[in-house]
Amino acid sequence: MEALRGTGMHGGRPASVCFVPRKGPVRFASRGHAVGLHSLTVAHTRRSTAVNGPCGVVSTVEHAFAALAGAGVWRDVCVEVDGDELPLLDGTAAPYFDAIDALAITPCPPPMVIVSEAVIEVEASRYEFSPGQDVHVEVSLEWHDDRLAPSASWRGSKTDFRERIATARTFAFERDLSFLGATGLARHVDPASVVLIARDIHFAGRPFTSDEPARHKLLDLIGDAYLHGGPPIGTVRAYRPGHTANHAAFARAKELGVLAARRV
Repeated sequence: MEALRGTGMHGGRPASVCFVPRKGPVRFASRGHAVGLHSLTVAHTRRSTAVNGPCGVVSTVEHAFAALAGAGVWRDVCVEVDGDELPLLDGTAAPYFDAIDALAITPCPPPMVIVSEAVIEVEASRYEFSPGQDVHVEVSLEWHDDRLAPSASWRGSKTDFRERIATARTFAFERDLSFLGATGLARHVDPASVVLIARDIHFAGRPFTSDEPARHKLLDLIGDAYLHGGPPIGTVRAYRPGHTANHAAFARAKELGVLAARRV
């Protein structure tokens, strides 16, 4: 199992992660100490999701967690992190997915299921939950930019996740640059890993498509949901999702009994 190595998006420090086959529930390890996925809690959601790991805060976990969800891996792996952040790599979840897929772990359904309809609002964001037979996740955005598609969805297919969702790159708006520069966030990011949406849309490598930002927001939602045992079986429709609202909505859905453990 080769480690994926790079730099953290926000801290700019060396970072690596390795997916190691290990029987039992998914575990998360740093500095030689491991805990079960269910023991992780959200540390903060400043432009990424950071968790309280076994030896301190580990940031930018959402792409790796999304890849695990997309591959249908809910057990038999340990995510071993070296550093206080996961590497950005090429700005997508594709390298994570491929590393996980190479382990040939048998996919299984997510452990959580939607058992009742509910609408949960978190400030300007809204999440609609409804029961169903399969995983179905949708995001709707308000870009105020006609060049960008306003929505994206995923119906639980592993192949579709790899081809369409995992490949969506991290993006930033021109209005974010002054904040990022002032705080030092993203100062070590390879320009090829990020799509910059300004008067012109700047990108390197493969072509940009109008729905790529929406697909990346969907990717982030899937990764955030993984920390809560999702995306669950059923339909989740998220309007104006974001990391903070994602975690609040899924936590609230659990509290209300909208989400329940799947019967095995």
